[in-house]
Amino acid sequence: MPAAAPPSAPARHARQARAAVAVLFLTNGAVFFNVVPRYPQIKAELGVSNAVFGGAVAGYSIGALLAGLLAGVFVRRFGSARVAAFGIVVTTLATLAIPFAPNWIAFGAALFVVGALDAVVDVAQNAHGLRVQRLYQRSILNSLHGVWSIGAVLGGLMGAAAAGLRLPLALHLGISAALFSVVAVVAYRFLLPGPEDAERTAPATAAAHPATAGGDPVAPAGRRSFARPAVWMLAALGLLAACGALVEDAGASWGALYLTGLHADAATAGLAVVAFQTAMTVGRLSGDRMVDRFGQRTVTRVGGLLAAAGMGAALAVPSVPSALAGFVLAGLGTATLVPAAMHSADELPGLPSGTGLTVVSWLLRGGFLLSPLLVGFVADLVSLRAGLLSVVLAGLLTFVLARVLVNDPGR
Repeated sequence: MPAAAPPSAPARHARQARAAVAVLFLTNGAVFFNVVPRYPQIKAELGVSNAVFGGAVAGYSIGALLAGLLAGVFVRRFGSARVAAFGIVVTTLATLAIPFAPNWIAFGAALFVVGALDAVVDVAQNAHGLRVQRLYQRSILNSLHGVWSIGAVLGGLMGAAAAGLRLPLALHLGISAALFSVVAVVAYRFLLPGPEDAERTAPATAAAHPATAGGDPVAPAGRRSFARPAVWMLAALGLLAACGALVEDAGASWGALYLTGLHADAATAGLAVVAFQTAMTVGRLSGDRMVDRFGQRTVTRVGGLLAAAGMGAALAVPSVPSALAGFVLAGLGTATLVPAAMHSADELPGLPSGTGLTVVSWLLRGGFLLSPLLVGFVADLVSLRAGLLSVVLAGLLTFVLARVLVNDPGR
């Protein structure tokens, strides 16, 4: 059987749109991470305990969780391009309330608004990235998430530099807001026009999800009928995304603590999150080629096993080098998981445009909210080593559930 012809080179407007949406991903990552390095200063100025400050910071996740389900409504009403670009502008303006918060309640309320806006922007930028991916007829979403990680590092460096220079917080966030607002507005000019389903083909979508094609009728183009198989697949995709959230949170929230328990010094313990995030960023930047060559299901299944085996070996033979290696393998193994779940959810037939992506993004944020509670509970009950077995379980569950993923990223 002759090999399929490779997709033609993307047109100029597609390349411009890809660059523009990548800029939005980078900007989105940078905006909030400008604030994070200033947390010690904010906490000191508010004069609150660690528990109270943690409660205020939780406002961000709560806002994101409550507003996340509204993202699809905004995308359908105003379009992913407008919501992503101008949502970033509004988010930067919301951060300007943080320096003027007189108490922890007001600070938490400001973070609540920022988190709510970020959840809507996140869905919109992913929806637009998937529109561009359909034009390319190959995977590009992983690299966009990799660019987001680069933006988060850039924002963190900007915040750390501002703290080191002792810039007033209001001035620092004002500069950040002005810079990233201009960048987002300029990027908007090069995003794709037209309706959200303009690049979608109904026959390809039906073929991409054989599990739904054989059951309830698949809705063409507008996809207004709510097919029952799609609900179950959406639940499985949401659970996949939650697995990705659990692994990411393990690296960010518990890596340094686990290494400290292995008698690592502070500098070495801090390398856990660096190793994890670096591996995840590398995996996302290189993941599109792997997905194009082997398909999303295969890459996700192998990645799930890699994460489970890597962290399992690190926990079985606890040492600083094995722990760092385990976090590296967990980051590499799950690098493409969340983009794959988002892509497959957005391609589900029988759902209104943007609904699948919105629900999976919401469940992803729910995973980020519940994961530290789960790991912390097990750690207090048994040990942190036992709590991190959740990463192994998430990897194995990823292997099992990966069958629901769309295999062809060009769809």
